[in-house]
Amino acid sequence: MMHAKALWRTIGLSSLAATLVLLFGFGYAVNDLLNPQTRPPEAVPESAAERDASPPVKQEGYRIVAIGDSLTQGIGDESGEGYVKRTASLLQKKTGQPAEILNNLGVSGLQADELAQRLTEDKAYAMALSRANLILFTIGGNDLFQFAQTQPGRADASAGIADGDTSPEGATEPGTAPRVTLDPRQAEQQLQEGIGRLRIVIDRLYEINPNAAVVYIGLYNPFYDIPELRQGSLAVQDWNREAYRLLQQYPNMSLVPSADLFERAIGSRLSQDHFHPNGDGYAAIAERIVQTLE
Repeated sequence: MMHAKALWRTIGLSSLAATLVLLFGFGYAVNDLLNPQTRPPEAVPESAAERDASPPVKQEGYRIVAIGDSLTQGIGDESGEGYVKRTASLLQKKTGQPAEILNNLGVSGLQADELAQRLTEDKAYAMALSRANLILFTIGGNDLFQFAQTQPGRADASAGIADGDTSPEGATEPGTAPRVTLDPRQAEQQLQEGIGRLRIVIDRLYEINPNAAVVYIGLYNPFYDIPELRQGSLAVQDWNREAYRLLQQYPNMSLVPSADLFERAIGSRLSQDHFHPNGDGYAAIAERIVQTLE
C-alpha cells in the first residue's frame, strides 16, 4: 500500500514538473512574440569573386580617338596642333573635365574607301576606336576634289593637293592658288562614289563603338576664291547634305559644318598650300566642334 502511494506521488510530481516546463516555455514564446528582440544578422561568408571585385570605375571626361585624312593629321598648322588637340584643350577648358587624346590616326591623302577598309580589316584600328567615348573624323576631301583638274602643263598641282601635299608642284609661289578647272560630270561621279564609301565608314563606326559620340567635320571648298571653281561649293553642299542624312540614322552622330568658316575667310584661314586650314582655320573648326557637343 505504501509502495503504491509512493508511486502515485512520484507520478504526480513528474506531471507537475512537466506542466511547469510547458507553461514556462509557452510564456517565453508569447513574450518573444509580443516583445521581439533585434538580433544582428549572421555574417555571410564572401565568395572569392566578391572579395576580389572592385567598384566600377566612374567614367568621366573625354577619351578621344581621331581618324581620317590630312585634316585630322593637322597638315597646314605650323603649331602642329590641328583641330584635334585644339578640340581637346577647349573641351577641358570649357567643361572642367579631362580630355585625353588616345589616338590620332589621321593619314594624309586618305580616301573614304581606304578608311572603310581600315575599319573593316584592321583589328588594332577597331580596338583603338572601341576605347573612345568621342570619335572625331574627317574624310571626303580627297574623294570629292578629284574633280579639280589642272590646266595643260600644270598636271602636278592638283595631284599634290589631292594627295595632301603641303607644297604641291606647279604652284608658282607659296600662297598662290593652283590653276585648276571644274569638270561637273566628274564632280558628280566622285560625289556619288564617295558618298557610297562614306556610308560604309559610318555604318562600320557604329558597329565598332555604338556608344561613343561621333563627330564628322563637313567639307568646305578651298577653291571658293577661284572664279572657275566657285561652283565646286555646290558639290560640297551636296556632299554635306548626303553626309548629314547618313549620320542622322544614328542618334549619337553629328555633322559639324565648316563650309561657312572658310568661304568668306579663304585668305586668313587657309595655309599656303591653298587647301588645308592654317592654325586659325583649325581653331575655328575646334570651336565649332565644342559648340556642337555642348
